[in-house]
This record gives sequence, structure tokens and C-alpha cells, in this order.
Amino acid sequence: MATKEPVSVYDISIEDANGNSLELSQYKDKVLLIVNVASKCGMTNSNYTELNELYNKYKDKGLEILAFPCNQFGEEEPGTTDQITEFVCTKFKSEFPIFNKIEVNGENASPLYKFLKKGKWGIFGDEIQWNFAKFLVDKNGQAVERYYPTTSPLTLEHDIKKLLNV
Repeated sequence: MATKEPVSVYDISIEDANGNSLELSQYKDKVLLIVNVASKCGMTNSNYTELNELYNKYKDKGLEILAFPCNQFGEEEPGTTDQITEFVCTKFKSEFPIFNKIEVNGENASPLYKFLKKGKWGIFGDEIQWNFAKFLVDKNGQAVERYYPTTSPLTLEHDIKKLLNV
């Protein structure tokens, strides 16, 4: 039997940091910023710092940041999920959810990333180029914007505010 293709991110389940299945439908009616993260990347400090700033500013207005550790780029996320979570929560005091480590490219790519990559995403095709690629998802569970890994999270504020209607 063929698996039904998701029509929004809300049709997808993922694993939380403890390996438990979690339905993304629990984020229905929120604006999501979905990011593949790494602890040992040259962009780690600036991205986590700015993601925290955005999260703290807009979490009460309907923004949720979902961070997905990924070790596919330069092996810059080699730790266990527990090590990654401890690093992020201790060093950066991040409060947004960190999920189980995933793959974002290739045949073992997470169904979430397979869904997010469908679309009109620029010169590199559908593949994620590096750590800290960002997808902005509207309250209907649709990816409305994709940002390159080098895009500063704070530059997304205008787009986030527009989707939040603030």
C-alpha cells in the first residue's frame, strides 16, 4: 500500500530528542522556522544566538523554532542527541525544541525534509547545501520561504512578523 503524500507539515510525524514519535500537527496554527543545526559549524554561535533572540521575541505571538541536528555536512554534528541537547541548552540557553538527529538529503532524508524541499527553491535544486538552512512555514503548514545557510536568522524578522500578523 502506498503511503499518502503529506499535504502539509502537519501530516508528518518526527522523533523528539528522546526518540518518541511526535505529530507536527501539535504546532497547528503556529508559524514555524525549521532549521537543520550543527554544534561544530562555523555558523553555530551566530545562528543559535539569533535564533534564541527571535524565539524569545516571538514565541508568545505564535512562532515556534524547530531544530533538527544533522551530521551530513562536514560531520559537524557528531554527538548523540543527549550531547547535542545539553550543548545547546547549556551554552546557548535555547528553549526551542531540539529533535532527534536526522538526515536532510539522500534516500534516508527525513519525510519532513522531503516535504520541505519540494518547491521553487533556487539555483541548487532541492538539496540542502549545509548546516543552518532555514524554512519558514505558515500557519497552514506550508513552506513559504527557504533561506540559505548563510542567511542571518535576524534578517527573517520581517517575514516572520508578516506571517504572525504583528
